[in-house]
Order: sequence, then C-alpha cells, then structure tokens
Amino acid sequence: MSTPEAPAEDGRSLKPHEFSQVRRMMYENFGVDLEGKEVLIEARLGKKMRELGHRSFRQYYEYVRKDPTGDALTAMVDALTTNHTSFFREPQHFDFLRKTVVPAWKPGSPLRIWSAACSTGEEPYSIAFAMLEAMGPASAESLQILATDISSRVLATASRGMYPASRFQGLPADQLRRHLLKGFGEAEGQYLVKKQVRARIEFRRLNLMEDFSGVGMFPVIFCRNVMIYFDQPTQRRLVAKLAAQLEEGGHLLIGHAESLNGIDHPLQYVCPATYRKPLAAHRTSSVRSIR
Repeated sequence: MSTPEAPAEDGRSLKPHEFSQVRRMMYENFGVDLEGKEVLIEARLGKKMRELGHRSFRQYYEYVRKDPTGDALTAMVDALTTNHTSFFREPQHFDFLRKTVVPAWKPGSPLRIWSAACSTGEEPYSIAFAMLEAMGPASAESLQILATDISSRVLATASRGMYPASRFQGLPADQLRRHLLKGFGEAEGQYLVKKQVRARIEFRRLNLMEDFSGVGMFPVIFCRNVMIYFDQPTQRRLVAKLAAQLEEGGHLLIGHAESLNGIDHPLQYVCPATYRKPLAAHRTSSVRSIR
C-alpha cells in the first residue's frame, strides 16, 4: 500500500506579505503593476522557485533581492510577463511605414527606427523587411534599427535570427526568399534571417524605466503592447520620455489594444495606435506665414 504524499510545505504558498514584496520589487524596478495578480504570481514564480530548488517564496525572494548581477531579477520579470509576438503583428503599422514614413524620407539620409520592448525579435525583423522592400536595396545602408528589451534571454534569441518555419506562415513566398535562408540537416524546419538584414539591427538591453536619452533621436518609435503592464502614472512618464526621443513630426506607434486616453502627453492623435510629435511652434507659425 502506497503512503500518501505529505502536504506541500506552507512556504510553497504565496502569503500576502510576500505578494506585496514581489509586487513592489516589480513596480520599482520595471514599472510593472501586478495588482490583483496573486494567482499568476504564485503559479509562475512557484515554477521558477522549484526549478532553482528553493523551498519557499521567502527564500526565492531573498535570492533575487541579494543577487548582485541582477540576472535573477531579470529572470523574475521574464516569468511574470508574456513575450507574445509574431511577424507583422498588427499589420496596419507596417502599411504606415510603407505609405507614410518611406515617402517622407529623404533618400541618402539615415532613417532610424526604435523597436522598444522588441522581445524575441519578430517586430524589428518585420520592420526591416517592410522598410528594405519599400526603400529599395540601394538604400539599405540608410536603415538603422535599434531593438531593445529588458530580457537578455529574449535578446539572445532575437540577435540569432533563427525561427521555426511555422513562425512565417502567411508570409508571401517571395518575401521569404528575399530575407531568409532555409535550414537543412540539423536546421531542418528552421529559417535564418539573412546576414544583410541582421546587419541593419542593433540589439541592446534596456529597461524602459531607466534613462535612455543616450539612444538618440528617431522619426519612428515602436512601443507596442508593453504599457498594458503599467499604471497611468508610469504610462505618462514613459510616453513623455519616448516623445523626447522623437524627432519633430515623428511618430509613436503603440499596440492596438492600448490607448493614451486619460493620460497627459505632448503628442497628436493620428489614427488608432498612432501618434505624432508636433512641429515646434515657431516652425509651425513660419509655415503658416508662407502659406
């Protein structure tokens, strides 16, 4: 007769004060608001806790708090946030690049685009595919894409540029041929983004809660499906920081499930999930006087 399993130790259930500690840690470091997410935290961090061999949430929390490298903290936020993405997700934005951004670009001048919260790389590669097709191969050197994320793990996947063939379902065959190499042997069923496309993208680790004034200025910034994790004060601060990195007349693209309604910001609404930084007042008045 088998002996019944002993009940799980009390330390394996998330106590209210432990939830408060984790919630505060995520908010202070990443701006992520986990209010009402006790069940999610217990499930996802419970799995992480078991993987690492910790016997209680208290022990796991102390391990993260005391880790001098910050890797454990990054792994915690990885576990608590969803890195769902796909190629050409929300296709209206890529149509916007082709129809609005490229026609306004002056050939020969640099064209910089920032993919913030780029996850495993599908977004910046989609940007590169769309832009290179619209700009033409002779202008490829003008395209510069900065792709950032808080997670070193997803950035490693992104910089490698290799994905299962299933990730490209629905993309035209000629587009696949232009930008991808088909894997054989051990890489059967995989596609690798061509070197000349990968060369247009710089992957860099960046926490959106930190100062990023050093990233430079951009005519287009993608920051999609990340603000859903933030409360309104954090959203307001982030949008203000992103706007500061936009060139005059530049565009901020957010997720279609997101909105800037209800928060103060300096941008003009263009269409769903698309906002524009106005021209400076003196430039606007000069244009009007000429007219």
